[in-house]
Amino acid sequence: MSKKLLAEIRACRHCEACLPDEPRPILNFDSQARILIVGQAPGRRARENQRPWSDPSGDRLRNWLNVSPEQFYNPKLFALVPMGFCFPGTNPKGGDHPPRPECAPLWH
Repeated sequence: MSKKLLAEIRACRHCEACLPDEPRPILNFDSQARILIVGQAPGRRARENQRPWSDPSGDRLRNWLNVSPEQFYNPKLFALVPMGFCFPGTNPKGGDHPPRPECAPLWH
């Protein structure tokens, strides 16, 4: 992924009208990464911290992988790319909404 494409993704406002909050695309990627982890969409904590998997699920994932946060967040080691780059909002029935359907066809 080029630096230009990464900057374009981070500046994306395509589904702004459909999101509960201002778009903040979140991903961590470098073309040198040997491991790609694809998730659904960032959660509220990831949105607040601007860091993917910065919640208990990320703690579990790093534990399963037996890697430190420094290793996990090194984009040259791990590419962290969600299907939807922005937090889709909280579902009143529980959990978060699924990723916005526009994101994957637009960027992946």
